[in-house]
Amino acid sequence: MSEQPPVLTIDGPGGAGKGTISRLIAERLGWHLLDSGALYRLTALAAGKHEVSLDDEAGLARIAEGLDVVFLAEEGEARILLEGADATQAIRTEQVGDAASRVAALPAVREALLKRQRDFRKSPGLVADGRDMGTVVFPEAPLKIFLTASAEERARRRHLQLREAGVDASLSSLLKEIQARDARDMQRSVAPLVPADDAVELDTTSLTIPEVVDRLTELLARRGLASGT
Repeated sequence: MSEQPPVLTIDGPGGAGKGTISRLIAERLGWHLLDSGALYRLTALAAGKHEVSLDDEAGLARIAEGLDVVFLAEEGEARILLEGADATQAIRTEQVGDAASRVAALPAVREALLKRQRDFRKSPGLVADGRDMGTVVFPEAPLKIFLTASAEERARRRHLQLREAGVDASLSSLLKEIQARDARDMQRSVAPLVPADDAVELDTTSLTIPEVVDRLTELLARRGLASGT
């Protein structure tokens, strides 16, 4: 394992800042990026496109196995192509997010996507963003982070994000959806949302994005995984 490229896993509930932090860390270090949550969202989106029910575990596993997805980084922005079409915004809706949470609870789907996620581990390193990166996908990762934030703060962030995108959303409804998703993710029997035993937990409720990026970069540098710049 020591000869493999290093992996920084960043797990945590939705809205804790995993996506933004992971992209910024990967960009700063010149590492590859894995948005594992996007894979589940893409599976859910593809299932809808191909009229596969969210209750059809075998059908969803087949969708996951044949998922035609490409991650692109252009001018600091991440773009995702599903079957050749831009799905960057389509997978970020609350409806797809809720469907993805249901899909992620299915063992056959998780197994189908496991190898694909591990294939993202390439030199010079990988930043893996998700909910079970440090516990299931990369349990041997040399640095594991578990980001948290209060449900209220995460709902506020999501509400602001949607407003900036021109989407009208109810803050109270977002809070209820986040709380329900948290409960489902933490209580599922397969790969529940919990910190790895050796994970560093960081509450981002009162932290800025640059502060979090700096702290994680410092942790990487202390462990000799990357420079502090």
